[in-house]
Amino acid sequence: AFQENEIKLLTAEIERLKNFGCLGISPSLEGLRDENAKLKYRLNFLQKSLQEERSKTAKSMININSRLQEIFGAAIQAAYPDLENPPLVVTPSQQPKFGDYQCNSAMGITQILLKTKEQKVSPREIAEKITKNIPDNECIEKVEIAGPGFINVHLRKDFVSKQLSSLLINGVQPPAVGKRKKVVVDFSSPNIAKEMHVGHLRSTIIGESMCRLFEFAGYDVLRLNHLGDWGTQFGMLIAHLQDKFPDYLTVSPPIGDLQAFYKESKRRFDTEEEFKKRAYQCVVLLQSKNPDFIKAWELICDVSRKEFQKIYNCLDITLIERGESFYHEMMKDIVKEFEDKGFVQVDDGRKIVFVPGFPVPLTIMKSDGGYTYDTSDLAALKHRLCEEKADILIYVVDSGQSVHLQTVFAAGQMIGWYDPKVTRVAHAAFGVVLGEDKKKFKTRSGDTVRLIDLLEEGLKRAMDKLKDKERDKVLTEEELKAAQTSVAFGCIKYADLSHNRLNDYVFSFDKMLDDRGNTAAYLLYAFTRIRAIARLANIDEQMLRKAAREEVLILDHEKEWKLGKCILRFPEILQKILEDLLLHTLCDYLYELATTFTEFYDNCYCVEKDRQSGQIVKVNMWRLLLCEATATVMAKGFDILGIKPVQRM
Repeated sequence: AFQENEIKLLTAEIERLKNFGCLGISPSLEGLRDENAKLKYRLNFLQKSLQEERSKTAKSMININSRLQEIFGAAIQAAYPDLENPPLVVTPSQQPKFGDYQCNSAMGITQILLKTKEQKVSPREIAEKITKNIPDNECIEKVEIAGPGFINVHLRKDFVSKQLSSLLINGVQPPAVGKRKKVVVDFSSPNIAKEMHVGHLRSTIIGESMCRLFEFAGYDVLRLNHLGDWGTQFGMLIAHLQDKFPDYLTVSPPIGDLQAFYKESKRRFDTEEEFKKRAYQCVVLLQSKNPDFIKAWELICDVSRKEFQKIYNCLDITLIERGESFYHEMMKDIVKEFEDKGFVQVDDGRKIVFVPGFPVPLTIMKSDGGYTYDTSDLAALKHRLCEEKADILIYVVDSGQSVHLQTVFAAGQMIGWYDPKVTRVAHAAFGVVLGEDKKKFKTRSGDTVRLIDLLEEGLKRAMDKLKDKERDKVLTEEELKAAQTSVAFGCIKYADLSHNRLNDYVFSFDKMLDDRGNTAAYLLYAFTRIRAIARLANIDEQMLRKAAREEVLILDHEKEWKLGKCILRFPEILQKILEDLLLHTLCDYLYELATTFTEFYDNCYCVEKDRQSGQIVKVNMWRLLLCEATATVMAKGFDILGIKPVQRM
């Protein structure tokens, strides 16, 4: 808009200079020519850059809600130019009789006028003034004022139709997000020498999905796995290995043994004073980079890493490992920086830092000179902010760590590493996984559920479900295997992501594999059915692409109109999640899209057949294009959630 305005002004100025010459006014001709040439150069430059910007944004899906906010923002500004930051509330309408969207700003403006200017104006009067100032635009057909002052917005059918055609021609393109920012996401983060358990499931799945969303939106994303790979426990483990597994320098035991070793070494550490002393000596030798101890540590890390990777391969997770050990050398500088700035107090030999607003201090050095989780988390925070230059930093860590992380973030702000107005540092907290008894999810013996066992059980149950539906009789062996992994891992991911991450959720294979309701099983099956419609009508991809360029999408039937609008809400759903990091909104949207499609399909014939012969009589191509647009958006939604659909189920 700014460039368009400048082009108008420059064009007018060039005309004015021409008139100077025509009227014979005396400024030097050379001066006029130079000025004219400069203006023309600037005009050409602006027109070219505007064209480039337009071609880029032409492919982007328009966020209709944001566009309407721009329009109503301009209308409110024109109607009430003296109001600072007036409320701007635009939401999709819940019922068709209230239009397609609603602007509910009038009530808020009434309150502001009463408080700041002592003017008593009815919301309806304000709504009328806003509607009179709506600028010309490409998307609004008409507006109506309802009730006390709600502005009901009806979209233009040709606008919606064009947006759907653009989606079919260009594919699902991310909404324009401005400058490309760097996002660092810390997720998964298991501990070396321990097996991944169900507690790691949520961080891994939620973190992966967040990364996919930010990548799709055009951000530069760094996916970090903050492994627990350093500290006292390794001295304890190596001391125990020296006693029980003398070959530890050359052969590391398999992870199952390491797990047992860890438990046994912890028991000895807690009960045997002599062993405890030796464990501390081992920590010192490890931290001083003794080659034998480094070798033992590397062997343990390698075995753990291989086991973690099996899980990541199953769930299609991509991470860069950067554990606590990565930050070890930086920790002494962190302590010095806090000391130099006068933030450190000494308490019984410990070096602590009090952060305003937080009752519990951070311990940045223990009385024995060792570092703590607080020190490594501060070092990681500084590295991500100052070395990685993160614009957005997200920690996908359970809610139990909330106070600790908020204290660390506040300490980073206090010492001047970042300004929260410029850099976003967020804790994407999540609740725990519960069993069907509503207690923490455990095995029958009371142990924590191993993640690999859970995934294997999911595969078994998915195959049982497919065989119950007699899919093994119609699918090839390869198709059946693909459907099994798609359903098993898709259902586990979706069951997690479809719940508000802030809440605990009940893990139930029976519910997640149910092909009715808001489950991955239902959505995956709906997707394969939608994809099959064109295929069964003998319409291939090339024919659909040709039709997308040539056909006008008719949206005369109320169910066509409802589906078309639902498809185009995808960018506003993504924008909301980029802001609040709540992925269940995407799951709710995909379920709404699938059920809206079913309504459309039940009421609008896509392919008409002869009732006697079953022969295809007519193909309503614009409706097949609506099917294709639905499937295209669902596929991108699945991709963000990390779910792999299959062509045949």
